[in-house]
Amino acid sequence: MISEQNAPMTNVKRQLVIINNEPSLTNPVSQMATEAQCRSDAFYYWCEETRLPHEPIFHRKLWEYAYILQCLSETGMMSPSRRGLGFGVGKEPLVAVMAARGCDIVATDLDIDEATKQGWAGSGEYAATLEALNDRGICPAARFASHVIYRVADMNKIDADLVGFDFVYSSCALEHVGSIELGLEFVKNSLKCLRPGGIAVHTTEFNVLSNDATIDNQQTVLFRRQDIDRLGAELLNQGHEIVLNYNPGSGPFDRHIDVPPWSGIHLKLQLEQYVTTSLGLLIKKAS
Repeated sequence: MISEQNAPMTNVKRQLVIINNEPSLTNPVSQMATEAQCRSDAFYYWCEETRLPHEPIFHRKLWEYAYILQCLSETGMMSPSRRGLGFGVGKEPLVAVMAARGCDIVATDLDIDEATKQGWAGSGEYAATLEALNDRGICPAARFASHVIYRVADMNKIDADLVGFDFVYSSCALEHVGSIELGLEFVKNSLKCLRPGGIAVHTTEFNVLSNDATIDNQQTVLFRRQDIDRLGAELLNQGHEIVLNYNPGSGPFDRHIDVPPWSGIHLKLQLEQYVTTSLGLLIKKAS
């Protein structure tokens, strides 16, 4: 069952809630990257914390970082002794920001052979060493070393010992696991890594134009609304909590479709015949 309305319903069980208001980084739910969020104080704050530029670039990758950190902050996860698990971390600054706040992080990615095979090792996005995750100096080196462990993990076959975490996250990784179905399975399996009441935050590619034809069974896939609705309903039936917001934003940059060579306005872009953006998923595991 799906309910569409203008405000979340927090006391309705087993009913998928879909809201339509302009998405905000304050009190975030599962939502898309938008211009308004990239103009917010929360966005600027996390850009500063990650030591990444925030003006004049309206970039969905920056939004993904801000969204993940804001979701974890608002749910009380960005604090000392919280245990976090990152999937497909690449060279993201998120691990260093979390460690600087005292979180204990297990950062995972592909092994070097698989990363090379898939083209990540030569892209500048793959961190082969623990130190590479703190190359911006966000976290003091000794503190970083005491709070972060780096290990190899396969998102399609999560190791059984990766359990009991307060939070798990991934930034635009689950669309690269082979197919839409494998990506959805990863999200569900990632919840098994959490303690009861833990938080999962994932960002991924989202097909803005089509709820039918899309890209599947390739190195990069595009999730559709029907896929996310189905995932949300399954999670809800298992007792987990999720609220969806498919509002694409109302600003002029929300209507801009970026094409190569990429511009500084990169919230939505053309991929083959489709338009894609970043979608964030915020899930609370059943208590």
